Amino acid sequence: MVDWLEQSIFYEIYPQSFYDTNADGIGDIPGIIEKLDYICELGCNALWLNPCYLSPFSDAGYDVADYCRVAPRYGTNEDLMRLFGEAHKRDMHVILDLVPGHTSIEHPWFQDSCKAEANEYSGRYIWSSSIWEEPAKYDSITGSLRGIFPRNGAVAVNFFSSQPALNYGFAHPSEPWQSAVDSPEALATRQAMKDVMAFWLSRGCDGFRVDMAASLVKGDEDRTETIRLWRDVREFLDANYPQAVMISEWGEPDKSIQGGFHMDFLLHFGPSHYNDLFRCEHPYFRRDCAGDASAFVAKYMENYQKTRKRGMICIPTGNHDMERIASHLDQQELKIAYAFLLSMPGAPFLYYGDEIGMRHLDIASVEGGYERTGARTPMQWNTEKNFGFSDADETSLYTVQDKEAEGRIAEVQMNCSGSLWREFQTLTRIRREHPALCASGSIEFLQSGENGGPLVYVRQSEEETILVAINPAGRQASCQLPFPVGTLIYFCTSEADGDDLPVFSSDKRPFCDDCTLTMPPGSAAYFSVESRTAFR
Repeated sequence: MVDWLEQSIFYEIYPQSFYDTNADGIGDIPGIIEKLDYICELGCNALWLNPCYLSPFSDAGYDVADYCRVAPRYGTNEDLMRLFGEAHKRDMHVILDLVPGHTSIEHPWFQDSCKAEANEYSGRYIWSSSIWEEPAKYDSITGSLRGIFPRNGAVAVNFFSSQPALNYGFAHPSEPWQSAVDSPEALATRQAMKDVMAFWLSRGCDGFRVDMAASLVKGDEDRTETIRLWRDVREFLDANYPQAVMISEWGEPDKSIQGGFHMDFLLHFGPSHYNDLFRCEHPYFRRDCAGDASAFVAKYMENYQKTRKRGMICIPTGNHDMERIASHLDQQELKIAYAFLLSMPGAPFLYYGDEIGMRHLDIASVEGGYERTGARTPMQWNTEKNFGFSDADETSLYTVQDKEAEGRIAEVQMNCSGSLWREFQTLTRIRREHPALCASGSIEFLQSGENGGPLVYVRQSEEETILVAINPAGRQASCQLPFPVGTLIYFCTSEADGDDLPVFSSDKRPFCDDCTLTMPPGSAAYFSVESRTAFR
């Protein structure tokens, strides 16, 4: 594993909505640079930037028109390189969002691919032989475009019609127009993406979060060929940029780790049971005692074993594609959820604004966001104009803002000792201070959170062993431990008070009597464990 990942805590930035320095209503890279110290103070030491490349923005930048040019509304390539440098000065790292599965219809590759005469880019995308032949019956191909180009054939698209699918070949070609994974055209596409990665890595980028990483090779049901493709990319990086990090949007850690990725995200779709924790009718971390984490724990440990206990599984607070976590949990409940997230293996990922509990808004779609737009509203920095996001007129902002933000403002929470922001800052400090809580520390669950019961697990490194106990329920909970616990390292509890900032109760503490651990309602605690022999 790359060394700096061990203590990394990522902060995801949606550039459009973070901080606007030129009063056009859209966030920009100079704005990110200006807020680096804020991110450091919060305790995050790594950034993930959503796509900031040239784009017509029909899908918020995931429709790339030039992988090697920063979109002018964000700044210049030099601005992005300056961000890399300023981050490194602060011992921070920056990963970019790589979108290898498709481009915009405005990309020059696609414009040439549409020409009737054969050229270098004719095989860069997936074209059927005739406009009457539909390519959309294969996995991750959701449709096609036809009858609007000089070239005869239908071109496959991923999701939106503005996103033609790049050609990495088919695992089992069955039609004349389907390329093999080792065909010249499929290998040329792969090389083009390596060139994109090299372009930014050579300019100071530290790696990539890879969009739709499992979807490149078509008709690859067991992902064997897709894994082989990514292994080839990893070999290229190891030979040229060995410190380059790759984190996948895949949702199957056993496969992505085989492909050479350092970590894989748990997704809000698929088999992970991630939604059981934060986003369902009865989330586990809600105090109503109606949630259940046991299916999540079972699936997590299944993946953990498949990855040879590397633990490189990312559990994010959310991202630009999910409903905000604060839609389902109030700020008191979020504290307990973050105590869980900051004590799990892999790297924690915090979506901008989740540190202050920004809410999901029901608003009109912007740049292809549709219902996702409500999670992409401008950051709420202070109580000044536009909550400090921009000096632009309110009508020019990227999206509308939360008019009832109240205490969900960074400046307010930074100045409140009992705030969600301060609690997250405390958790980042404790995580970095304890090797057992960092990325590669092992994990063993003692209690699985079944029927709203506590989550209890042991994290261990060569240096120490820590027991983590999480009781989000609004009732006291007890469980039997196989060993006594030592010093209380961290503890938080709160009494619910509507949607206001947390009100702490100092007279309730967890206690362990003859290996019976009792946790107060809505609480989280970390304990040292003196004897570790049982976990080696």
